[in-house]
Amino acid sequence: RPAAASGPRSRARGGSDDVVELDFDNMEDPAGADSMEPEEKTIETMRKFSNQYARVTDTYFCSDLSVAAVVVTGLAHHKETLGAPLCPCRHYEDKEREAKNGYWNCPCVPMRERHECHCMLFLEKDNVFASEVQHLELEDILKLKNT
Repeated sequence: RPAAASGPRSRARGGSDDVVELDFDNMEDPAGADSMEPEEKTIETMRKFSNQYARVTDTYFCSDLSVAAVVVTGLAHHKETLGAPLCPCRHYEDKEREAKNGYWNCPCVPMRERHECHCMLFLEKDNVFASEVQHLELEDILKLKNT
């Protein structure tokens, strides 16, 4: 897949050699909106959800906090454009259908059932990429999401 020359991106390698790469410059915009950037209030909603979910499930954000920032921003974008926080780390033939289905809406079924987060947003303590962080501030996300 061709990469954009610039813009918000994040890449991290998981324990099973999965590569998670989000490239907001090349994402489709299902709502046809001029901007791919979600509103700050929606990012804040997804930040609060992520902080609470990490605490309740005793999971941690990736040690590269820009991964969490980009994923939270992607969830916010899907919340605005699809009405549900569809996992931004997967490819979908039909995003609207997938959002209605709910399987990949965050927290997705694999996360709820097995604590397996494809996005590396919620990691178990023993994951080599896990930080000790379970709480992100909005300012951190806004700063890190473009790194």
